[in-house]
Amino acid sequence: MDENIKQEVRRLQQELTEHSHRYHVLDNPTISDGEYDRMLQRLLALEAEYPELSRPDSPTRRVGAPPLEGFESAPHTLRMISLDNAFEDEHIYEFHSRNRKNIEGPAINYTVEPKLDGVAVELRYENGILVQALTRGDGQVGEVITENVRTIRSIPLSLRTDKRPAPELLEVRGEIIIFEKDFQSLNEKRMAKGEEPFANPRNAAAGSLRQLDSRVTASRPLDIFAYGLGAYAGISFATQADILDALKDFGFPVNPEIRYDIDVESVLDAYRGLMEKRENLPYEIDGMVVKVNRLDLQEALGEKIKSPRWAIAYKFPATQESTIVRDIVVQVGRTGTLTPVAELEPVGIGGVTVSRATLHNEDEVRKKDIRIGDRVLVVRAGDVIPKVVKAVKSERTKELPKFEMPTHCPVCDSPVRRIEGETAVKCVNTTCQAQLKERIRHFVSKKGFDVDGLGKKIVEQLVDEKLIHSPADLFSLDVPTVSALDRMAEKSATNLINAIQGARSVSLPRFIFSLGIDHAGENAARLLAQTFETLEELMAASPELMAEIHGMGEKSAQSIHNFFNNETNREVIATMLEAGVDVSNPLFSAETEDSDSPFNGKTVVLTGTLTKMKRAEAKNALLEKGAKVTGSVSAKTDFLVAGEKAGSKLTKAESLGVQVLTEDEFIEMI
Repeated sequence: MDENIKQEVRRLQQELTEHSHRYHVLDNPTISDGEYDRMLQRLLALEAEYPELSRPDSPTRRVGAPPLEGFESAPHTLRMISLDNAFEDEHIYEFHSRNRKNIEGPAINYTVEPKLDGVAVELRYENGILVQALTRGDGQVGEVITENVRTIRSIPLSLRTDKRPAPELLEVRGEIIIFEKDFQSLNEKRMAKGEEPFANPRNAAAGSLRQLDSRVTASRPLDIFAYGLGAYAGISFATQADILDALKDFGFPVNPEIRYDIDVESVLDAYRGLMEKRENLPYEIDGMVVKVNRLDLQEALGEKIKSPRWAIAYKFPATQESTIVRDIVVQVGRTGTLTPVAELEPVGIGGVTVSRATLHNEDEVRKKDIRIGDRVLVVRAGDVIPKVVKAVKSERTKELPKFEMPTHCPVCDSPVRRIEGETAVKCVNTTCQAQLKERIRHFVSKKGFDVDGLGKKIVEQLVDEKLIHSPADLFSLDVPTVSALDRMAEKSATNLINAIQGARSVSLPRFIFSLGIDHAGENAARLLAQTFETLEELMAASPELMAEIHGMGEKSAQSIHNFFNNETNREVIATMLEAGVDVSNPLFSAETEDSDSPFNGKTVVLTGTLTKMKRAEAKNALLEKGAKVTGSVSAKTDFLVAGEKAGSKLTKAESLGVQVLTEDEFIEMI
């Protein structure tokens, strides 16, 4: 091959990458759009003729790849957990007070960032090259959208290294958005083609990212603001501000409205300033994210099951509209809780048509005095869940009857009772069909037993026909019984029975989740499975023992204990096991334990920054050696692996006499 061709291709790749960065990130182009397009067409032609000269980070990757048949899934190295919300200044003061209570000594300052109304993604770079992009998904596992993300011109396909070297690993987290002007232009083009316009920029961004044909994604005006990191190796940081500075150096757009290292009073000033700017910003935001600036303090504060203790989202007042309450109906959930729901005259709020809104509970309805026929103000709480804020009583032109919570279940007519110390009113009949239907649907959901084909209508028929009385009864169904259901042919019935039989083997975390225990969702199930090796061990555990698990609260522990201590629940579980349900715990698999390892049967805590291996790799290696990996140090901890900048966990381990290992010592022992 002619050496001149190689040099031309490399020059075009480098120059186009630089021009794209100047245009999309720095907003300072030095060539015209026409010149850029001519250079890109030349590079496309050369790479087509000499494909061996194409690179993973070539600008030609931005035009899109052939369509996929479907999206694959992949796990996040570190969970992408959600944030707790604050809605008034008092909540921020409470957040700061909790931090001060748990951190003795150093002052706690914060970094504050606009809360962008877009789609969260994670971008994995290995040795500076983009190798994978994931959606947030459920926080544990996301969809692989790498080819779509490559088309977004503000995302570097390779990290810029003119200011600092590329690390071995960098998982960048950011928000994919569409700027308002681009959104308006996109909708105008869609309407000119007779296509339905997008409701709002977030929906447009989400729809664009989930295109199986990345060439469609390439035609959409997507952008990104980077805001943080997942896992990383070969690089270290002291503060959130350090992370953001590094992201800018590596070529990512970082929001210019971010304020660094400020005290709690300045946080509130920043919130008010951002709220004033909100309408004039070129993109949509729905609040402000507040993060503890120092990373060692973040680690010391730790995480709860669903959210970090070191960050909070201070939400703006949600968009609201007024409409009429047509009716108030009462729904029954899987735990028997009765929830009043307002049936509304349909109204558009933030680009979404709302026709139902929660009234939460009896106390809420009484306090707000919501009545059928009222005009009410409705918001999408957190811009997601519609709820009724208040009745517009000035428009109540006649006396309307007050809402009364039923004294009997609207489904099974059994008495209801109010739980002491709570606002919940519950149906006391554990065989209530409404509860049973919701429990069965939860049991077979994707995060439970994942039974394909067992949808809402089939579940309702099975319960209404009294063919099942508990989840255990699913495993005794047969083809003749199921094929007798309405609109169920023999082939469909056979497929369903095969799906049920094929779901008999389930992991312990999925099994716990499927039971629908109050205050015990997916994350609690995973924590329990990390602590207890078998279902039998879990069922025999005391609430005090469960409450000691890092991230598990006393309320959840007591609820889980009460569930397993209930004779009816124990009988249902026993029936499932007798029917051949096999519950295994992959975290304690005998096949992966190493009896000769010094970590076998030991409790280990990881802290600080590991520089020679990823945290997830260290954790998996320990699990394979038969260790239990926990998040907090106690007298029961056998080893603490201390990486760089180890904080309060190291101090506590030393005070308790726990054996502390450096990263090198840990690797040698592994």
